[in-house]
Amino acid sequence: MLEELEVRDLGPIHHALLRPAAGMTAITGETGAGKSMLLNAIRLISGSTARPQLVSPGARESWVQGIFDAGAAGAENPVTAAVTEAGLPVEDEGQIFLARTMPVKGRSRAALNGRTAPRGLLEEVAGMLVTVHGQADQMRMASPARQREFLDAYAGDGPQLEAFSKAFRQYRQAQDHLDELRNQQSGAMAQADYLRESIARIDRVGPHSGEDRELKAQRDRIEHAAQISQGVMSALSALDSGQIDPDADAPSATALVERAIGALEGIGVEGVFQESAQRLRSMNADLSDLVFTLSSQLDDEGQEGDLDKINARIHDLDELTRRWGPDIDDVLAWRKKAAFELEDMDASPEKLEELQGQVEQLRGSALKAARKLSASRGKAARRLSNLVDGELHSLAMAGAGLEIRVRPRQNQDMDGHGLDQIDFLFRPYPGSDLLPMGKSASGGELSRLMLALELVAAEGRTSSGSDGPGHGHTGLDSQVGGPTMTFIFDEVDAGVGGRAAVELGHRLARLAVTAQVIVVTHLPQVASWADRQFVVAKGREGGDAVETLVRQVEGEDREREIARMLAGSESATSLKHARELLTSSRLQAR
Repeated sequence: MLEELEVRDLGPIHHALLRPAAGMTAITGETGAGKSMLLNAIRLISGSTARPQLVSPGARESWVQGIFDAGAAGAENPVTAAVTEAGLPVEDEGQIFLARTMPVKGRSRAALNGRTAPRGLLEEVAGMLVTVHGQADQMRMASPARQREFLDAYAGDGPQLEAFSKAFRQYRQAQDHLDELRNQQSGAMAQADYLRESIARIDRVGPHSGEDRELKAQRDRIEHAAQISQGVMSALSALDSGQIDPDADAPSATALVERAIGALEGIGVEGVFQESAQRLRSMNADLSDLVFTLSSQLDDEGQEGDLDKINARIHDLDELTRRWGPDIDDVLAWRKKAAFELEDMDASPEKLEELQGQVEQLRGSALKAARKLSASRGKAARRLSNLVDGELHSLAMAGAGLEIRVRPRQNQDMDGHGLDQIDFLFRPYPGSDLLPMGKSASGGELSRLMLALELVAAEGRTSSGSDGPGHGHTGLDSQVGGPTMTFIFDEVDAGVGGRAAVELGHRLARLAVTAQVIVVTHLPQVASWADRQFVVAKGREGGDAVETLVRQVEGEDREREIARMLAGSESATSLKHARELLTSSRLQAR
């Protein structure tokens, strides 16, 4: 619901502040006074294309802001959820601030809740809050997708639509999988052959984990055997010559250290001498272990293996690692993965036939769900058409009619929305052809048709509660539950007068029971039904400059405005008629 609209330097409006009623608000004024600029302001904060030529003469930029009550914030509220998902803050009270700055030169800037936002986000959020029914907006409202969404919301066929969507998704996933197998069968067979040959090649070599590193270490030992032997013998000669020559009489390093330990312990004095002896004993243990390790290397010297055989084996392993490495562990991991892939690539005729059967079964389930959805749509279409025809008769469009056709597509062709071709066809006068909406009506006629649709949908919501036709919001520009929707009507009174004008105002007031309604009108019979009225008029800014002023009229001021609309003057007769009109323009249930 629009709580406040503020406009600065847009066309002839230098500043205007409107606080519409929660129910019905009328915007009146003489032709050319600037009422259209208020609609342009709404379109700007709804994400429409900026037109710098609309900036007031002498101003650097225009600025527009709308404050909306979007209802309680939460994941179940699509408006606040969309804002939160975009990373923008939401007030606890659910207020949404949409603003747009349009400079004379340069790009326009959009803001949402005080933060810069993409224009597309403004359009998305505004589309869930406000619907404009005016000449510039009729093409969007005549789109088949919007009409389908309107009919689904009116029908309250959410469960049927959800059941169909689930069945259709399963069918399409199976069909896509089957198509992929068929289209890629030759490539899959070539890939399968490659995997089989590769696995067989690895299996012929039969490597084990870490074998390449082990063999290369062994080869290094063989190739450097002389250097290793000489180095080990020299080290042992210095540490313990008895390991090389049993007849050698030179004391070993361990024996010398043991002698030093005995000397220190023989001092018999606690302190540094005993600590030094302990350290030497620890060092001697390590030294003995080292001597044993080096001695064992001399014993293994002749057991290193055949160098030619080792090199041949390393060559085979290198062939594998060049293809699937960098080392043997990677080769073994690739082989394991390839074996699993090979199992999944079995596109045998039997498997394809089995999958084809699954696809046919799932298509049958989707068709069954689609027919249930079609039945719900067809029933709602007949009811909606009949009720709209009755409303059109009361809106000075006797003989006009709406026919909503729900037909299955050729060859039972389904898409994500069902099996149906849905057409909203309009007959503007008796005997005329039924043509698609937008091609068969003037701007005023189409606005009245929109009013009839919205009114029938709103009363369906009121009468059915949460079940049956009319469940959920049915605005042609937005499908949303939660916040109160704002409907703006322009040109809805074109070509209407007399009793029909009274009926038009009456129906706008009925719609305002369940939604916020803002109507731009020149008819007093329509304006008199409003809860709040604003007058747009030209005034003098200073010198020869003219600006447009927007002001709320109440009490006697409103009576004078209604009198002016009735007779062009404020005579005693017109004022009396205005008071009578305002008194009679009341809903019984309000």
